[in-house]
Amino acid sequence: MSLSVQNLDKDYPTRSGPLKVLAGVNLKVERGESLAIMGPSGSGKSTLLHILGTLDTPTRGKVSLDGIDPFDLPEPKLAAFRNRRIGFVFQDHHLLPQCSVLENVILPTLVNPESKKEEVEKHARALLERVGLSQRITHFPAELSGGERQRVAVARALIQKPVLLLADEPTGNLDRVNAEGVGRLLLDLHREDKTILIVVTHSAELAGMFPKKMEVIDGMLKT
Repeated sequence: MSLSVQNLDKDYPTRSGPLKVLAGVNLKVERGESLAIMGPSGSGKSTLLHILGTLDTPTRGKVSLDGIDPFDLPEPKLAAFRNRRIGFVFQDHHLLPQCSVLENVILPTLVNPESKKEEVEKHARALLERVGLSQRITHFPAELSGGERQRVAVARALIQKPVLLLADEPTGNLDRVNAEGVGRLLLDLHREDKTILIVVTHSAELAGMFPKKMEVIDGMLKT
């Protein structure tokens, strides 16, 4: 089980011609491995993460997760692939304010007709216990601290038991103490579940927690 990227390019059209954001990116990460990707603003690191998560498409190159190139799939199957195989944690938690903590965690399962409500809720409660929020399941996002909201987002990202967990600046809106807590939580859960974990960050402190670090420079991914 691995994530593989081969000769990946990403261009955006402009009036003066294509703007190359990523150029010849190659990457291989095995299940159970974690990676922090750094780079200055505008370097393309978030674009790379969005392509790995199938939220954006490459201009050229190949992406393979568990032997499947998701960009070869028709849209309905691609959406299902993304929902079941990939979990996301963003800088802004994107929790629904009108939903409780438990309801927010369960949300990704609602598109799967095979999901059994009792099993899903049991799994969600177990995840919330793992992230230290078992006493907050009936609270709403406005009643939580920033660190707690991000922990809910982590639990939500794991509800479908993804192979690939992606985090885009997950500590960017947090103070130092909460940032460290969320970083350690991501790594601890990754080790327990043996996911592939890739984090994009500006934070040298967060990147320093990871055994492997790379940087996007001039559109290329370098060690």
